[in-house]
Amino acid sequence: MKLLAIETTCDETAAAVVEDGPRVLSNVVYSQIEEHAPFGGVVPEIASRSHVEQLTAVVEQALQKSQLPPSQLDAVAVAHRPGLIGALMIGVTTAKALAWAWDLPLIGVHHLHAHLEASALDGQQVAPPYLGVVISGGHTDLHRVEEMGTSRWLGGTRDDALGEAFDKVASVLGLGYPGGPAIEKAARVGNARAVQLPRTLLEKDSLDFSFSGIKTAVLYLWRGRNASYPGRAPGAPEPQDICAAFQEAVFDVLAQKIERACQQESLSEVVLGGGVTANQALREALAEKLGEKVRLYFPPLQYATDNAAMIGALALRRLEAGHIDDLELVAEAQP
Repeated sequence: MKLLAIETTCDETAAAVVEDGPRVLSNVVYSQIEEHAPFGGVVPEIASRSHVEQLTAVVEQALQKSQLPPSQLDAVAVAHRPGLIGALMIGVTTAKALAWAWDLPLIGVHHLHAHLEASALDGQQVAPPYLGVVISGGHTDLHRVEEMGTSRWLGGTRDDALGEAFDKVASVLGLGYPGGPAIEKAARVGNARAVQLPRTLLEKDSLDFSFSGIKTAVLYLWRGRNASYPGRAPGAPEPQDICAAFQEAVFDVLAQKIERACQQESLSEVVLGGGVTANQALREALAEKLGEKVRLYFPPLQYATDNAAMIGALALRRLEAGHIDDLELVAEAQP
């Protein structure tokens, strides 16, 4: 079986052709980073307009690279939740139109569940149950995955997602957008021991996260008490040291929550997905802290951030199981 998959949940316009395996025949991603960078974050209206402008060309490129005409496809898949509602509507509307025009089944895919399929694109097949961990700009969530594409939510962020915290800390330090790569680069030459930052673990058995406190702590370190300076305060630590300490603190919290979830749920395998998993320091930190306790599965770097190949991988499972949607499929902003 082969299908075309579309992803427009946020600020990447993506299309891919994927076949059983899963094997990626083509994967095209148009990134909107340059369009959002002047604003220090994703602007929903700009994202939606860019999807309108780019999606048709991205779909055409995906089909051309796969060397497959629509007549050889078995379905059209699309991420229909969660995400920015305007962006989602563009992808869903396009997928519905193509499915109707080509007389093909339509398959709606949960974007977060698809992130947990990304590791399968590198041949890493994990049999459930396992702990699914999604770490991105909009989500920091723990799921107990009982079968592919379905899960039970265990806990998540009460305020900022981890990717959002990276962006906000980078903004405070003047490192630019997106914050994740900028902080990772600065942290490589920083001394984490030079700065003390809090680790918020919440209640004893909680599987939730809170990253707003560490973001505020960075703000006060950099701009002084009550953030009274417009920029760097006299005596503030070096920015690279703050970055190194920030990464170490949030990775500590993440590792402890993953270990706690595995203990509570009696799980020994952990599948991670989402844009923040592209951070090499995160991969190394979790492997060091958890590698002897659980088995970790990371997505290939090219499939860590939003892409349509992971949408196609999960859609193939749904198609195989006979889970097909109709043209009444709607976009949904919430999980």
